[in-house]
Amino acid sequence: MDLFFIRHGESANNALADTTQRVADPPLTERGRRQADCLAAFLARGGHLDPQERASAPPLDELYCSPMLRTLETARPTAESLGLQARIWVDVHEVGGVWLDGKDHCPGLGRAQIATHLPGAVVPDAIGAGGWWSGGQETAAAGLGRVSGVAAELWARARRRAQAGERAQRIAIVSHGDFMSSMVKALTDHLPSAGIYYWHSNTGIDRFRFDPEAFRIRYLNRIDHLDDEELVSQ
Repeated sequence: MDLFFIRHGESANNALADTTQRVADPPLTERGRRQADCLAAFLARGGHLDPQERASAPPLDELYCSPMLRTLETARPTAESLGLQARIWVDVHEVGGVWLDGKDHCPGLGRAQIATHLPGAVVPDAIGAGGWWSGGQETAAAGLGRVSGVAAELWARARRRAQAGERAQRIAIVSHGDFMSSMVKALTDHLPSAGIYYWHSNTGIDRFRFDPEAFRIRYLNRIDHLDDEELVSQ
């Protein structure tokens, strides 16, 4: 299995000079939307693959996305460009969840809102009209446990396909910076130390290869699809 983890485009919170103005579930900025468009064009032409790989299969077989607004808006151009039906994977949301200081409950987007921002998305039955987040700020320990669970599911999926002799899939997951840093550690058996952080720029891409004989990190934080310096943000 070839796995491509992708950070969302620049969000309104990313662009703030005054972090006291942050919102619980920010949209993309105009620059973030341009980044998402560049990402989609790059993936559609197979830029994330080696040249010799591009004719062997579609650029991506499946596209997953966190239920947060900034990831939905980032995934939409890719889903449209590749003709993919994106799937919402709740457990790849950002560490901490949907929260604001001084506010008890930020429920996140409901089914209809998700469909508006990412038409055609496959939404889990557990997400109802009232949103997907149960409230409060997720603890760091709970976030790390969730990352470990996602890593275990990815390994299990790769092993099942390998044992069945099926073609290795190309899967993209649009997620978040803190989650992706923790995922690199989980997939490479690092201790979950706060002293090591794997930085990801907006729409930065990680590529991992799951093989029966080895796990390979092909690249981290690839942003050459952002060839305009004005598009490169935090």
